[in-house]
Amino acid sequence: MTPSTDTSGGGPVRQGAQGSAGTGEPWAASGAGAGAGAGAGAGARARAAAGVSSGQASAPARVPQQGGAVRGEHTHSEPPLPVAPRPRPVVQRASVRGQILDALRAALVAGDLRPGEVYSAPVLGERFGVSATPVREAMQQLALEGAVEVVPNRGFRVVERGVRELAELAEVRALIEVPVMLRLARTVPAERWAELRPLAEATVRAASSGCRATYAESDRGFHRAVLSLSGNEQLVQVAEDLHRRAQWPLVGGGPGGRGRADLVADAHEHTALLDALVARDLDVVRALVGEHFAGAAAVG
Repeated sequence: MTPSTDTSGGGPVRQGAQGSAGTGEPWAASGAGAGAGAGAGAGARARAAAGVSSGQASAPARVPQQGGAVRGEHTHSEPPLPVAPRPRPVVQRASVRGQILDALRAALVAGDLRPGEVYSAPVLGERFGVSATPVREAMQQLALEGAVEVVPNRGFRVVERGVRELAELAEVRALIEVPVMLRLARTVPAERWAELRPLAEATVRAASSGCRATYAESDRGFHRAVLSLSGNEQLVQVAEDLHRRAQWPLVGGGPGGRGRADLVADAHEHTALLDALVARDLDVVRALVGEHFAGAAAVG
């Protein structure tokens, strides 16, 4: 059948546009008007075929609407059927940004991004094989976390931290985590602590690799699991933010600021802490957590 056209919308529209609008992209809204015109024409031809003149019609023709609804069919007691949402394409931007953010955090901990140095998004994008946009977005997140600062027209400077700041972070972490762990030691049964044993052992293996970034991630995972037993998600998030900041290297620390022996000793404190929590030895728990934070601040 030769397709009819409608020039009112700026160009020819196929008579079957209504069917296309029902299955095409959601932005193809112009198909609704063409479909309505085609539906009206089809109704007139149907009445003519049945021998009914236009003057004999007692009811208006049914005009299809976009999405399959039919004008004139609905009553006050019968709401229109909802239009099923159309599937949308999966957007990968957030995924790329998240991967770049993780990579930049690991580079910070490992010392690959040195304190005081300025890094541009395009140069880092070339290193990671992506455009500058997700790198810039990830760097802006790091700026919110206090890891870097924006340098106009240049890029992002890695924040320089001293021993005092690391000691202050260790003190705040102890103020938050020690009371929580003491409370958990009184209430959490031994079998729940036993479930965390694999995480503690994983920190020892990560420390043995000598990779600061690998150990940092494993270390945070163990502390997060312990604090999650409190059921306070806000506390877990605040504690993890402080923990992450405490893992950034000091000025002049470089990649080897915290050696393998320091990491292994730090990791073994996790297993000792679990033993004290199982035994409900509050004095040992308090001493171990305090030494754990102080040791991390001393060798950060």
